[in-house]
Amino acid sequence: MTNGRIAELPRRGVVAVSGEDAHAFLDNLMTSNVGEAGAGRAVFAGLLSPQGKLLFDFIAFHDGERYLLDMARSEIPAFLKRLGLFRLRSKVDFADLSEERIVAAAWGGASAPLLDGVVAPDPRLVALGYRGIVPPGADMAADFTESTEAAYDAHRIGLGVPEGGIDFAFGDAFPHDADMDQLAGVDFAKGCFVGQEVVSRMKHRGTARRRVVIGRGGDLPPPGTPVTAGGKPIGALGSSAEGTGLALVRLDRARAAMDAGEAILAGEAPLALAIPDWATFDWPATDDPE
Repeated sequence: MTNGRIAELPRRGVVAVSGEDAHAFLDNLMTSNVGEAGAGRAVFAGLLSPQGKLLFDFIAFHDGERYLLDMARSEIPAFLKRLGLFRLRSKVDFADLSEERIVAAAWGGASAPLLDGVVAPDPRLVALGYRGIVPPGADMAADFTESTEAAYDAHRIGLGVPEGGIDFAFGDAFPHDADMDQLAGVDFAKGCFVGQEVVSRMKHRGTARRRVVIGRGGDLPPPGTPVTAGGKPIGALGSSAEGTGLALVRLDRARAAMDAGEAILAGEAPLALAIPDWATFDWPATDDPE
């Protein structure tokens, strides 16, 4: 009898940040205290534009004297270039380790997988399971059944947890849009970080209008398909699996459509929207027009 499922995640890559100023360098830029990553603990964080838009997000681990960042592999060149703009005189080095390390996810087990690398509970949501960074070809945990990235996506989507670049576009979404504030990705009590004023204002004024929510239907169309209600756009569909998808929508417009009994569609597919169980936000009480 196996303890759960484990899968490599080829879409993810690994960036190493090292040097005597690595801790301070990352904490001064990112939305969370990356320096809190340690043995058995990872941190979810992002790098914003000065306007508060999410440019990159990642799960950070601490491996000896360096930080390892699990992030979208396609975004690594742009991320390294961005970090270089902030380096100035900081004693810090960056490296793309995507050919030397792989990202793995394990879920459904009663305990953490034993892997030759860094492993920690997924910092976003306990139900997601565990994340790890290991050498290529490393033996997967013996008491876990090897699975696929697609199976992990179905697990993630079913829980309502978005992934950047698929469920929302980097550079076009605020952390609140991506539910990052709900998933331990923004520390509003820490010191300054890039874009902090904008996201803090959104939190304290309650002005977040767009959110990623769960959408249930039948055969759902591909990511990027418009979500409409009464023939008017209210958002866009993200990833989907097994009849469940994620959608970034205007909460007020979705609520108005549901109150009016209007069909909500992803392309031509009917879509029933629901807020994830772990979320603390709710549908607005009334329509909030532009």
